[in-house]
Amino acid sequence: MYLNCKTFFSYRYGTFSTEALVKEAVEVGASALTLTNINNTSDLWDFYELCLEANIKPVLGAEIRNGDHFLYILLAKSTTGLLHINQFLTKHLQSKEPFPERPDLNADVWVIYPLGQLPPAQLKEQELIGIQPGEITKLYAIDVAHYPTKFVVRQPVTFKTKVHYNLHRLLRAIDHNILLSKQTAEQIAAPTEVFLSPTKILDAFRQHPQMITNTLRIIDTCNYEVDLASDKTKKVFSATLKDDRILLEKLALDGLRYRYGTGNREAEERVRKELQIIDKLGFNSYFLITWDVIRYAQSRGFYHVGRGSGANSIVAYCLQITDVNPIELDLYFERFLNPYRTSPPDFDIDFSWQDRDEVIDYIFKRYGEQHVALLGMYSTFQYNAILRELAKVFGLPKHEVDAIADNPDATLQDDKIQKLILFYGSLLQNFPNYTSIHPGGMLISEEPIYQYTALEMPPKGFATTQIDMFVAEKVGLYKLDILSQRGLGHIKDCIQLVRENKSISIDIHDVEKFKRDPQVADQIRRADTIGCFYIESPAMRQLLLKLRCDDYITLVAASSIIRPGVAQSGMMREYIYRFHNPDKFEYLHPKMKELLEETYGVMVFQEDVIKVAHHFAGLDMGEADVLRRAMSGKYRGRKEFDRIKEQFFTNCKELGHPDEIAKEVWRQIESFGGYSFSKAHSASFAVESYQSLFLKTYYPMEFMVAVINNFGGFYSTELYFHELRRAGAKIHAPCVNNSTELTDIHGREVYIGFIHIKSLQKETVGRLLQERSRHGSFLNLQDFIHRTGIGTEQLNILIRVGALRFTGKNKKELLWEANFLSKRVKEKDVVGTALFQDKPVEFKLPVLYHTPLEDALDEKELLGFYLCDPFSLVDADPKAFVPARQFKNHAGQSIEVLVYYITQKPVRTSKGQLMYFGTFIDSNGDWVDSVHFPDSAVKYRLTGQGFYHIKGKVVEEFGVYSIEVKWMQKIGIKQPAPL
Repeated sequence: MYLNCKTFFSYRYGTFSTEALVKEAVEVGASALTLTNINNTSDLWDFYELCLEANIKPVLGAEIRNGDHFLYILLAKSTTGLLHINQFLTKHLQSKEPFPERPDLNADVWVIYPLGQLPPAQLKEQELIGIQPGEITKLYAIDVAHYPTKFVVRQPVTFKTKVHYNLHRLLRAIDHNILLSKQTAEQIAAPTEVFLSPTKILDAFRQHPQMITNTLRIIDTCNYEVDLASDKTKKVFSATLKDDRILLEKLALDGLRYRYGTGNREAEERVRKELQIIDKLGFNSYFLITWDVIRYAQSRGFYHVGRGSGANSIVAYCLQITDVNPIELDLYFERFLNPYRTSPPDFDIDFSWQDRDEVIDYIFKRYGEQHVALLGMYSTFQYNAILRELAKVFGLPKHEVDAIADNPDATLQDDKIQKLILFYGSLLQNFPNYTSIHPGGMLISEEPIYQYTALEMPPKGFATTQIDMFVAEKVGLYKLDILSQRGLGHIKDCIQLVRENKSISIDIHDVEKFKRDPQVADQIRRADTIGCFYIESPAMRQLLLKLRCDDYITLVAASSIIRPGVAQSGMMREYIYRFHNPDKFEYLHPKMKELLEETYGVMVFQEDVIKVAHHFAGLDMGEADVLRRAMSGKYRGRKEFDRIKEQFFTNCKELGHPDEIAKEVWRQIESFGGYSFSKAHSASFAVESYQSLFLKTYYPMEFMVAVINNFGGFYSTELYFHELRRAGAKIHAPCVNNSTELTDIHGREVYIGFIHIKSLQKETVGRLLQERSRHGSFLNLQDFIHRTGIGTEQLNILIRVGALRFTGKNKKELLWEANFLSKRVKEKDVVGTALFQDKPVEFKLPVLYHTPLEDALDEKELLGFYLCDPFSLVDADPKAFVPARQFKNHAGQSIEVLVYYITQKPVRTSKGQLMYFGTFIDSNGDWVDSVHFPDSAVKYRLTGQGFYHIKGKVVEEFGVYSIEVKWMQKIGIKQPAPL
């Protein structure tokens, strides 16, 4: 009877969650239920599973609309019908073409039109007319008896109660971006779109029993045979399953010789063991597809990092999918594969942000658009966005919106409206708002992808699923993560710059050499890691200093213990203490020593948690794997997680573990929730960190230019130019005769790229570079204006940033002359190189003074940072303050420092109060880390860029010093001297 039900995946329309819709159907006594979201099949498989669990027959379909105009309902008779519905949706969603008034679909799909759209005489065999209870009186004008099979009951379901009807109206107003008072009836659902009981529906149609019969008949024809547990990713890479097994074995054994030479029995035994399990679990194709992607990338000269649980695999190492040696690191094999595992191991493949799209394009072309898609995800309504959207709908002015966004307890003049916003805002929390793209997930299916989802076409230009990774895994589609990061761009570009600038070729894959290099070790020990992938943040640099880290194994551990779970549970500090004092602590339990001696009894990696869950608490590997997935944020089944938690404590009791120890072990396990890394994952990160460190150690200028040109890293561009200067480079402002679009280096001379100049148009840069390339350097201001035809506004920007200083004139002189010459060129309309060069116009001007401070202010405005030492501008004497390098002489004492802001990290205390960790540099360019506890954070706010005078106490932890802020004041720059 319920042929037209919607959830909140009818974006900005439906109000039921998928679970709530099925639950409500159970309560009204429904025996069958149809899901027909608007132009969408996002939660179809969640719905399917929930219905089966509730002993309700699921019917799958979609409601088709053009804007507010309802066209028809599509119901799949079979999985083939579902495929056709998804193809139909995909075609129109991707092309942005309106849906047709009458779809051309085959007999596997029922089409149900609203009353009045088509006369019954024109209907095809699979076409029907849906009648709502309130429309029965309109049937008197139709000879219903003449078309006994063409009419069915259509009771739409959109909301549960009047409150949810109001929420629906608010969603529709948000969608239309209008005031609630301006809403029309055509834009919203009728108030009757609720679950009527079967009895009420039967009563409403008592004069038309044939319609009830037709409806039940339609439901009976819709049947699906879907084994959600089976793997539906591409099963065969080559010709047959047997060929895949033989090919993977050949490639793995070839790679074994490449990685380990000949005669390494331990490595060979592990390779053969893995190959057997990979074949048994049906993962040959998954490994071969990943190898194929890497092979293509290598043929194009792209760098990559392979990580994820698949990096625990020696086969992946031999196939060069990863650069992590599982034997060297004693990687836990069962983290990668175990008999309970049904999904393939995770492979996260990082490419440079410049190369990733080409790799994705290759996968689409290699495996076919019928079988490949990017994985979708959902953007949801969150607190601040909800408040602002609802405030707009109610017509509140911006200052009142800001007031409640900043302080939910604030009382507005119209308290009634505020209460409505907060009430309906709480209901709207976490509703899906629109489809977005998963950061890197791709699906490659054996059957056409439309069997499981419709596809959309975001601006990026690659087909993207309407389902997210949780639904994809529920169906049996397992993602391959093709990710991008700028760290690989740094490496690739730095190698190219070193080749061009120093004629040196670098084998960046010789990581074993980098691990043994004493200068690289010293670089890590000093935490001189700015620009280096994953190890440049203030927190990571402090951790490296506290650990006095100078080797690969310690760096692997550091890459994991920095994660919030370990850090916030207090175990990071405990790890550092135990690392330096291995004989001064006791293990929580003898079993913990046996399992975790390498990490001093601290659970650092996902593998550690799996080992403890299995060997300490007696959970089987399947249950331990659920814990692993929950820790990595990839598990959605809370009931199963709670069951395993109960089993954990039951087993511990049976094994005789004291309650206090069991509780502490569980506390440590639970702290990992959503944040943990596998050891192989951390090891992969550490490999890339070493590659960056090697380049920074031996080629610091080229490395920093590469970081700047990839626009990536933890810090602002200003800090990377600061590091570049510290490395010995001479940095020049942009120059029309020497600069390119990106920053360039020749020897030690660095010219800032035009791309860093704010408001300078891309067209201007392109024309400038093209003209210079064709006809050589510009001779003077007049020559520049004539040859580029540049407008006055863009010309003034270049002058103010110093890009025409080659003329030998100061900026004020150039600005005056430019104003005159630009008009003259406009009048003569001359652009390009003349056959004979005009003699430059000579101007007689009074003396126009220009100061270095004015240059600095122009640089700050146009580039976002000063090119000079910023401390030369501060309105204070840096020598009057304690420098960072003397902090160790003032431990526990109150001091005053003068610092330049770099970044800050806000955090919440256990009581929910806001505090900050600040990062600054002093006048020597050394780092100053600050702690701003809640009292100080409230009184003395960090307000972004600039200089700060700070008073506070020097505190020390594991040999690392910071300042605990008691008082703080922002300091300005010097004022220009009067003329």
